[in-house]
Amino acid sequence: MKLDQFSLLDDSSCDARIVAAKALLGKRLAILGHHYQRNEVFKHADYSGDSLKLSQQAANSDAEFIVFCGVHFMAEVADILTFGERKVILPDLAAGCSMADMANLVKVRKCWDELSQVIDPDQTVTPVTYINSAADLKAFCGNHGGIVCTSSNAKAVLEWSFSRREKVLFFPDQHLGRNTGFRMGIPLEQMVTWDFMKPRGGLTEEQIRNARIILWKGFCSVHQMFQPAHIDNFRKANPNGKVISHPENAWEVCQKSDFVGSTEYILRTVRASQPGDHWLVGTELNLVNRLADEMKPKGVTVQFMSPTVCMCSTMFRTDPQHLAWCLDNLVAGQVVNQIKVPPNIADPARKALDLMLEVVD
Repeated sequence: MKLDQFSLLDDSSCDARIVAAKALLGKRLAILGHHYQRNEVFKHADYSGDSLKLSQQAANSDAEFIVFCGVHFMAEVADILTFGERKVILPDLAAGCSMADMANLVKVRKCWDELSQVIDPDQTVTPVTYINSAADLKAFCGNHGGIVCTSSNAKAVLEWSFSRREKVLFFPDQHLGRNTGFRMGIPLEQMVTWDFMKPRGGLTEEQIRNARIILWKGFCSVHQMFQPAHIDNFRKANPNGKVISHPENAWEVCQKSDFVGSTEYILRTVRASQPGDHWLVGTELNLVNRLADEMKPKGVTVQFMSPTVCMCSTMFRTDPQHLAWCLDNLVAGQVVNQIKVPPNIADPARKALDLMLEVVD
């Protein structure tokens, strides 16, 4: 069945097709829905969570088909952790991640080579990639004694990394690296930013030698919408209000926040609120809106940090039309948009992922 047949269907027609397909496929199918996914798709998920939690659920599932309503790197992780034994499907192949795209294997290898002109990176630098990255970058870490991290375990991963080597190359998100390093007591001047558009990252030899963390100049476009002024304005209007932010936010935003943590941490913290609490939340709009709806009957106010709408545009690409198309094809015996990571990439990437799970267990 061609996607064109579904693109003009309204959401209600797609809903009916999705529900029917799920009933026919039964336990052969598991739909994973990331927290940032739009509600029209999220409501059909069998499991919800952040990228790692969902990939682990995929690994523990007996389903033949894993439909990942997220973005490309998430589906890659699911395929890696299931050893290719499940058919992992991404409803829209255009659902990528702008942050993940800011670091690619060519640029990271170039960085490694340029670092070797100043230091011996294989002896002194642990490469750490945020899980929001392509599979070949996870494989690069696996091949160079490195590791993967998430926003919830970055501190533990960095502690492990420093126990082995004196420096860390952290990519692709500079803000998660900086916020985590600062919480560990590392001064800002010992965390330098590698500008991949400039020779040797735009850094001097002295800066490289003195650095403890070399931060890749990458960022999440959604979390860059939040500004310190948003928090200042909230506190003026709500002196007793609380502010919670994701560590992908800029350092200045996290410094002004009362709490900083992953999406799972944000959900857990706000859900533990008392009636009358008022929260300003600095993360993706769909998650915040769902949390606000959930907490309103409990007398808790949840407010989105930015005065302008900002959501993950690539995550938003997955719509009911794409999901219905995928499922209808599965019912017809055809697998579309399967994500398969080649063994030469999957094996070292899995090594880096398994190491993370071992370190933070």
